[in-house]
Amino acid sequence: LIYDSFAHYLVTEKGYDEDLLTLAPDSLDFCCKGLVLDIEEGNFLKLAEDGTVLRASHGTKSMTSEEILETYGRREWKHFNTVSGMVSRTAKYYLYDNYFDLPGALLCARVVDSLDQHDGQKKYDFWKDMVAAIQHNYKITAFKEDCGMYFPEVKKHPDKYLQRCPESVKKWLKQLKSAGKILLLITSSHSDYCRLLCEHIIGNDFEEYFDIVITNALKPGFFSHTPNQRPFRTLENDEEQEALLSLDKPGWYSQGNAIQLYELLKKMTGKLDPKVVYFGDSMHSDIFPARHYSNWETVFILEELLGDKVTVPAETESEPLEKKGKYEGDQPQAPYFVSKQWGSFFMDRLPGLENAEETLVCTWSCKCISTYSTIAIPTLEAIADLPLDYRFTRFSLNSSATAGYYPSPPRALLPNEESVTMK
Repeated sequence: LIYDSFAHYLVTEKGYDEDLLTLAPDSLDFCCKGLVLDIEEGNFLKLAEDGTVLRASHGTKSMTSEEILETYGRREWKHFNTVSGMVSRTAKYYLYDNYFDLPGALLCARVVDSLDQHDGQKKYDFWKDMVAAIQHNYKITAFKEDCGMYFPEVKKHPDKYLQRCPESVKKWLKQLKSAGKILLLITSSHSDYCRLLCEHIIGNDFEEYFDIVITNALKPGFFSHTPNQRPFRTLENDEEQEALLSLDKPGWYSQGNAIQLYELLKKMTGKLDPKVVYFGDSMHSDIFPARHYSNWETVFILEELLGDKVTVPAETESEPLEKKGKYEGDQPQAPYFVSKQWGSFFMDRLPGLENAEETLVCTWSCKCISTYSTIAIPTLEAIADLPLDYRFTRFSLNSSATAGYYPSPPRALLPNEESVTMK
């Protein structure tokens, strides 16, 4: 749906090739988290932890080792120092780090293919049109106005697109609240869309699960901006009202900033430095800023950890991580399957120079996980049945790079990787 809503806009409003509207089922293999689009060159890059280019494609077509060497050499990619500070959007590149964004990566790659075919461009300027497509489909008024393809379709067929929250997770949220924890929901979605999702996923009583709901939070700016740059606002009928000078009580708010939120948490808990544990699935919008700016504990939801479970011997698997049904039906494949084109999210081989051996290296995405997350889990379900005082082993500078993965580290990071073929 995300792919179609962008492609439709590019074709009807911006005159792009109609071929973009049809999608071969196997083309979704191109989608892989952690890719960087080098906008001017039309290339997608998979980076090692030191910024070396491990794999690349021009449009959808994989580049050979020779082509990568010729274009990028054997040194860090020229924009790596800004990327590693988690800057996701500039005129030069875009970082694809969550499933919501990924269909856009495939579309951009196909746009490059199409432009090459028709006018053999060397530098590309399609990005402004992609931004316009995002604006058109997701602007704050789009839900209310039934604008674009995305919101009208989700409203009509929520069951087709939304997975209901497992009972175990709802029970877990209630337990946390009963134990005196303050529960927050912070989303960059606007209040009307958030309500549709939560009512469908959790139930009409979803507001009872949370003490504070913050919509249109515009992360990562929520963490990096000061109160006067990004004040909280109240809502009436999903319309944002005047700016608040401070946040005085729990409730539902729009926009805002982590600094004033933290002041409210101090007031509510009666503690000078209340501990916050923040769960998120985007390194760029959630995990990095919550750790870097607010110094919160961070739990990274990483579905890629599910891609490993096929090889777990039955007797050691205490509880299936995923109940059946999530991706059954006509989906081509689950998003956490390893992309054939891009390989493991966690590790890759750096081809040897001359006759040297190739070496196994950590990807930049993998390095970010152990640097900015406290722990990483495949789903909330994976921890929902644990006692609330369960002690997790965290990632830390002095422990092994795999310590913080629960329930187990990805197979690619284990020492016997050589004996296992990459599925």
